Order: sequence, then C-alpha cells, then structure tokens
Amino acid sequence: MWGPAIVIHVSAAAASQTPTDAAPATPPAPAVTGGARRSLALALLSGAAGAGLTLLAASRTWATGTAVLAQGALPRSVTGSDVTGVPGALAVVGLAALVAVFAVRRAGRIAVAALLALSGLGIAVASALGNADTSALREKAATTVGLAGTDVHHVTHTLWPWATAAGGLLLLAAGLVALVRGRHWPAMSGKYERTPGGARGPRRAQTPPDLDRPEEIWKSLDRGEDPTR
Repeated sequence: MWGPAIVIHVSAAAASQTPTDAAPATPPAPAVTGGARRSLALALLSGAAGAGLTLLAASRTWATGTAVLAQGALPRSVTGSDVTGVPGALAVVGLAALVAVFAVRRAGRIAVAALLALSGLGIAVASALGNADTSALREKAATTVGLAGTDVHHVTHTLWPWATAAGGLLLLAAGLVALVRGRHWPAMSGKYERTPGGARGPRRAQTPPDLDRPEEIWKSLDRGEDPTR
C-alpha cells in the first residue's frame, strides 16, 4: 500500500528537477587578468610620460651659436619648436591615440595602437635629425642681423633633442604594448551601442494624447501622429 505514494513522490521530485524554458542568462564579461592590468598600466604610464616629455623638451633650447657682426658677436639660440614642429604635433597625436585606444575594439584598437607607435617613431626620428640641423639657428641670426646668409659660429647643441627622442621612444613602446596586449584590455562601456543584430532595443510605448487638452493634440500633430487613432 506504500507503492503509489512512493511513485507519486518520485515523480514530483523528478518534475521539480526538469529544466525550465527560461532564457539563459547573459554570460559575464571575461575578467581582466593580472597580466592585462600590468600591460595596461605600463602602456598608460609610458604613453603619458612620453607625450609629456616630448612637449616639455620641444619647448627647450636645442642649440646656441654666435652670429659675427662688424660690431662684434651676437649670441643666438633656438628651441626645438624653432627647429622642427614635428615632435610637438606628433606628441599631441600620440596622446589622443593613447586615449582613443580604450574607446575602440578589435581592428579599430589595432589601428589606433599602430598610430600611437608610429607617432613615437616619428618623434624619435625628427628629434635625431633636428639635433644636427643648424638652419633654424642661421635663419634666426639672419633675421636679427637683417642680412641673408649670415653665418653662425661656435654652435653648441644641448641634450634636449635627445630627451625629445626619448619621449618618442616611450610613445613607441606604449604603442607596441597596445599592439601585442591590447586585445586583452577592457573597453569603454557598450551600454549605448546597438544590439548585435544592429537593431535598437524596444522603444517605450508613448502615452496616447488626451483629446480634451488642445496642447496635447498639437504636440501629436507636431510629431506627425494622428491624435484621433
């Protein structure tokens, strides 16, 4: 006489374990590993330091010289911006790319990381070439004297061009790290992005206008809706 009760109890237990048809939960985003955090911090510090060092060093004196006049010698000096504007411009580009690398994903992140690396490489090359360039110094001396072709003697170069090149190398390193490790970094929140199929989320149904209020009828007409529907 206990048989039916046991069968009913077992059947109820089996039914309680039957999987439901509820939609599966969205899988959580993969956690950022310790290696990804370290590479992210390295790229941020290297890129920010490189851009800052480049902008600082480009504004300092790169070379000094003496223009010889009939009345005597006239000392002249030029800054990195006088010699070439490439490092300063590329430092701004690299800094923008460093920020943008977190706003894009996949192919976009690779392209921005490559731009960051190329900016650093361009800064280093332009700084190395500008270290031996005396044309800006001669041009400044000629402008001061008022005679074209004025020569400059006793030219001395400072260490600031090499500091600018070091800033470029730091940006280059940040770009290379982003290229190699950037796919593991988190991106900005995608709450404002479209759904994977390209469709937007469901729109909230609008409240039908109150026909007893003229202002509501006019608002509906302005939206192109028929208030009588």
